[in-house]
Amino acid sequence: MARLAPFLLTDGRFPVGAHTYSAGLEPAVAAGLTRARIPALLKARLHTTVVTETAAAVLALRASHHDPVDHEPVQQALAARTPTAPLRDASAALGRGVHRLARRLAPDHPAVTALARLRPRPLRPIALGALAAVLDVGEEDLAHGIVYDELQTIASAALKLLPGDPLDSVAWIVAVEPEAAAVVAEALAVRTPTDLPARTPPLIERWALEHDRRERRLFLA
Repeated sequence: MARLAPFLLTDGRFPVGAHTYSAGLEPAVAAGLTRARIPALLKARLHTTVVTETAAAVLALRASHHDPVDHEPVQQALAARTPTAPLRDASAALGRGVHRLARRLAPDHPAVTALARLRPRPLRPIALGALAAVLDVGEEDLAHGIVYDELQTIASAALKLLPGDPLDSVAWIVAVEPEAAAVVAEALAVRTPTDLPARTPPLIERWALEHDRRERRLFLA
């Protein structure tokens, strides 16, 4: 299972509700982002939101191996670094799906039971870190998985929001591989919740607030 789990975590059919999330693309498109600017959006998110969430997931995985398991410090640190309420709500909604799957697979695992103590709900990176402990996924595989999932989420959402050649999606992801590798390395180097990167993309935060007020939308955020 440890060999298959990273592929499971990055599979688009992973049953945790991630299909409801565009990783900020829908709000960006509503604000005028064109298909030609998607590569720039990928890079911007990699160096802000993604490095923070990846590091948080790795810290949650490390905490899952302690006795007792305590996810509260990294949960609080991540929440403080996600200042926009709609983005915290979206992360919590996705975290609920991950937590549900983790309970189904290993309801008595200490990392899973520790998630239930978080209030209001575990954020998605924290739940993914706990699930990685259940599936015996290593830190580097988890980090690569989260980075890839972010890129693939935007690329997949683009097919619905800004249709074009599907091969472009592959090209976008391959083109940012150096930045993705750097994000993985930076995330793995974070040792404590206090050291969690605090980088928020102002435009994406603003677009998320505007998106939250729209009545017609395809994605949570």
